[in-house]
Amino acid sequence: MRHSFLDQYSHLNSPVHRRDPRLKFLLSLLFIVAVVLTPEAGWLTFAAYFGMLAVVFALSRLPLGYVLKRSLVIVPFVLLLGIINVFTRPGLELLGFNLGSWHLGLTDGGLIFLGTLLARSWLSVLALILLSSTTPLPSLLKGLEKLRIPRVIVMILSFMYRYLFLLIDEVMRMKQARDSRTVGHLSRSFQAKTVGGMIGALFIRSYERGERVYAAMVARGFDGTSRTLNDLTFRRGDAGAGILMGLVILLPLIAGRWLS
Repeated sequence: MRHSFLDQYSHLNSPVHRRDPRLKFLLSLLFIVAVVLTPEAGWLTFAAYFGMLAVVFALSRLPLGYVLKRSLVIVPFVLLLGIINVFTRPGLELLGFNLGSWHLGLTDGGLIFLGTLLARSWLSVLALILLSSTTPLPSLLKGLEKLRIPRVIVMILSFMYRYLFLLIDEVMRMKQARDSRTVGHLSRSFQAKTVGGMIGALFIRSYERGERVYAAMVARGFDGTSRTLNDLTFRRGDAGAGILMGLVILLPLIAGRWLS
């Protein structure tokens, strides 16, 4: 099983990796909020935030290919959600065509909306990749617990990450078993029936595994508190870095709104 799905490069040693998980989480949250609050067509502000992330990524020593590959996954979903607005948003029509009795017009307002949506989504995903790739998950969960995030949410995240790999392995074994038992061209109906059976079997196995894990935890006296070998320590350097980065994050947003 591969257990480096999210925090593959969290073992590196860099100024970003050494910062407290609570600080990185709060700064990531502040960054995402600032990006979302950036007005439409605030391209200079988006460029400033991208440059900010580029500097932090360079300090973190994360591979560029790894970051781009993971961040671009969000693009198809954003295009799927925002493409209809290209033709429905008010604005100057740049290109139009008739589809039966409907007239579809490509407007500048729609393109601005789609570009803004792409910028906000991509920058937010980059911030989350930076957080997860520079912070070991146990430390991040411990930081969330220290920040008084509801314990049930922290535990759900912990179990989701822990058993995600088991479910992936289970799916791969089921797929291998299906492929070894089917030879030649298969009809779509047969494939759909097989996939439906696999989903049902996976649900039952996951439910049974959850019951066994719960019984084992109760037998061992689990009280819902996550425990780690190293307790978190918030140092003066973390406080100084937090204040500085917080001001840097807010500056483009404030400047962009003032100039507009």
